Amino acid sequence: MKSQRLDKLLSNSGFGSRKEIKQLIHLGQVTVDGHVVKDGSIHVHPEKSEIYVAGRKLHYREFIYLMLNKPTDVVSATWDKRSKTVLDLIPDEYKHFDLFPVGRLDKNTEGLLLLTNDGQLAHNLLSPKKHVPKTYFAQVKGRVTDEDISAFREGVILDDGYKTLPADLEILISNEISHIRLTITEGKFHQVKRMFEAVNKKVIYLKRISMGSLTLDDSLKPGEVRELSQEEVESLRG
Repeated sequence: MKSQRLDKLLSNSGFGSRKEIKQLIHLGQVTVDGHVVKDGSIHVHPEKSEIYVAGRKLHYREFIYLMLNKPTDVVSATWDKRSKTVLDLIPDEYKHFDLFPVGRLDKNTEGLLLLTNDGQLAHNLLSPKKHVPKTYFAQVKGRVTDEDISAFREGVILDDGYKTLPADLEILISNEISHIRLTITEGKFHQVKRMFEAVNKKVIYLKRISMGSLTLDDSLKPGEVRELSQEEVESLRG
């Protein structure tokens, strides 16, 4: 762990703006290892030093991992001038961590979305070379059949001529409105919807239920978040 400027560390840890931190330091409200600090530019090791701000101890965490049950009508972005984003849903206590969504779900798609500031983990989960599995539940207009299972297993040709990698399609209900589970290992634009269009069917409801080793917590209502457990984080890294 590299050392960090004290004022930047405190600001990034939610103790206030740079200006507010400067004022706290000026008032003698910041101590490092029991000593009052008067210079915010000094470098400290956040995991080695004991730091207090106005009597509050700094509990440093470099990375944050949040599971979001994304609702519809919310975009998977850090900012959008027209629509609410997934970052608008996170509690204030996490606002200063510069979180971002790992991948994206369409605006009208629900379900599992990971939010973090761990760029390396995000890269590993999204890298096309890793083939991280993603599983979806969908309601599909049209009767899904064993022929569709075979077609998805072979890979289907999308509207732009791209042939998808093999996918695992499970039929839960086969009817005029079918219910299915689909696991894919890539992430093309609108891929699940386009795959069903390739077999002359239409997705009318879509929800992601897992990504890699991470499964959506059934207790999370749409729009709710929780931190990942250490076991969940380690499993994703593995």
